[in-house]
Amino acid sequence: MAARDAARRAGPARHRPAPADKLYEEEEDDALPDSDTLPDSDDEVELDKPRPIQIVLAHEDDHNFELDESALEKILLQEHIKDLNIVVVSVAGAFRKGKSFLLDFMLRYMYNRTSPCWIGGNNEPLTGFTWRGGCERETTGIQIWSEVFVIDKPNGTKVAVLLMDTQGAFDSQSTIKDCATVFALSTMTSSVQVYNLSQNIQEDDLQHLQLFTEYGRLAMEEIYQKPFQTLMFLIRDWSYPYEHAYGLEGGRKFLEKRLQVKQNQHEELQNVRKHIHSCFSNLGCFLLPHPGLKVATNPNFDGRLNDIDEDFKNELRNLVPLLLAPENLVEKEISGSKVTCRDLVEYFKAYIKIYQGEELPHPKSMLQATAEANNLAAVAGAKDLYNKGMEQVCGGDKPYIAPSDLEQKHQDFRESAIRQFRSVKKMGGEEFCRRYQEQLEVEIDEIYANFVKHNDGKNIFYAARTPATLFAVMFAMYIISGLTGFLGMNSIAALCNLVLGMALISFCTWAYVKYSGEFREVGTAIDQIAEAIWEQVFSKLFEVLRRRTVHRALTSVPRQRLSSNNNKKKN
Repeated sequence: MAARDAARRAGPARHRPAPADKLYEEEEDDALPDSDTLPDSDDEVELDKPRPIQIVLAHEDDHNFELDESALEKILLQEHIKDLNIVVVSVAGAFRKGKSFLLDFMLRYMYNRTSPCWIGGNNEPLTGFTWRGGCERETTGIQIWSEVFVIDKPNGTKVAVLLMDTQGAFDSQSTIKDCATVFALSTMTSSVQVYNLSQNIQEDDLQHLQLFTEYGRLAMEEIYQKPFQTLMFLIRDWSYPYEHAYGLEGGRKFLEKRLQVKQNQHEELQNVRKHIHSCFSNLGCFLLPHPGLKVATNPNFDGRLNDIDEDFKNELRNLVPLLLAPENLVEKEISGSKVTCRDLVEYFKAYIKIYQGEELPHPKSMLQATAEANNLAAVAGAKDLYNKGMEQVCGGDKPYIAPSDLEQKHQDFRESAIRQFRSVKKMGGEEFCRRYQEQLEVEIDEIYANFVKHNDGKNIFYAARTPATLFAVMFAMYIISGLTGFLGMNSIAALCNLVLGMALISFCTWAYVKYSGEFREVGTAIDQIAEAIWEQVFSKLFEVLRRRTVHRALTSVPRQRLSSNNNKKKN
């Protein structure tokens, strides 16, 4: 235990390149660790043996992501690297396209970069980041290699190099938001993002790139220049070397052709290309051949070079130094300032909080976005039909209409609007469309409430309710004040005079507000108070008087009949 603690304090153990004469003969005991050694996030991260460490955890139940701050800090806040500028090379793209496989060759280069035979022995299994053959996803969230490599650049400065592996996009368990979050996080925190594609650059690849980078750009508060640094399109299994040769030069020509903005292009296609150019400071492309049938079809393939085609190995020897050779390293910058290992920890914390919150819009699939637009258009058309009908009944210059008639018209136009919504062909299915029909019904009821208020405003008696109420209060207070003063109840009389004065001031204020249009909040408050007095006092008082009047009228009729009958009998 003491030895282990001492090892931790001493910092991570470093792999030294094997001697060239032994590199192909045997596998070293301290070679790259087996991928099965990936620790759980809850376990203590020990750095005595390099391995992949999960720093962004994917929660499949609620499709949310969590940053393992402890693991990230143990790696990036080591004393010998925390103040060095950092280089972050990340690989992202669709799942099961060989991202982790490629990263393990990058690890071989970093551990054996001084050797011309860094690519390894012909019978040496490929270890490092977790990878395997098959059709199911392997990596989830974001992983980084626990050893941060310290490299001397040609200008004499030291930089820290970090390798990052990401969850593959578009698997059966990830939503579009999941894919966008992982891609955006890795792009925001990396200095070189390798966009791993298969066989070609298709239009949907560019559209997904536009969506993911825009999701990342939304999370960055201030952008004074291009928000991201280097994007390297890596085209795997390139099958057209007769058109564009393997490697960087062939990729450059191919990428120029793919991202060219032409006058006769549709606006949508032009916008995608302009967006990509506006997001990245440097764009590159590398064409990589197929690694061979043994790699693709052998279930027992473990990364031995013997099973890989020679063309693939030759291009791999060009690709990896292109990204990781000291003279080619790209230091991470944010807003034009170099980022240290210590800084990157804080940026990770800030970015993950943004994606855990609800501040950003949720990205959607093209079907869902189209279905929403389709249903929203149908809702807008139905609301317009309802509005036009109601405007004809009680619009701006139409006279006052009885509330019962207005409600009947509302019900008729409401049903017509819902019928129109249902008649429009919509995408998304019955359950999806039902939500928008419910939204339409709620919005129509809100519009109706506004029409009711507008119609009430045309009723002269409704408009005169506030002054009538205030006059009634003043008249009542005047009478009560006079009677109580006459009877010697001066305190009550004074209170009535106070209420009378307040009512008079309120009436004058209300009249000024209605005339000038100023202090509308005060006028609204007076209207509300008058409405409450009317409903709670005068309305109930009038109702009592009405009932008594009717009751007296009904009771007087039998008496009149009885008296007339008695008169007849006497006669």
